[in-house]
Amino acid sequence: MVRIAKETDPIKLEELREKIHDEKYLALAIHQLAQILSTEIVEIDEESKS
Repeated sequence: MVRIAKETDPIKLEELREKIHDEKYLALAIHQLAQILSTEIVEIDEESKS
């Protein structure tokens, strides 16, 4: 689910702009997303078998 911020914090936005150019940060973020998605897929698969 996508959440849209009502008020944008310019400091946090600038930090994020810097982070998206950091390969290590992106690799970690992608890894974490992959783990979450994998866990959810396994849970859905287990629920469908019940």
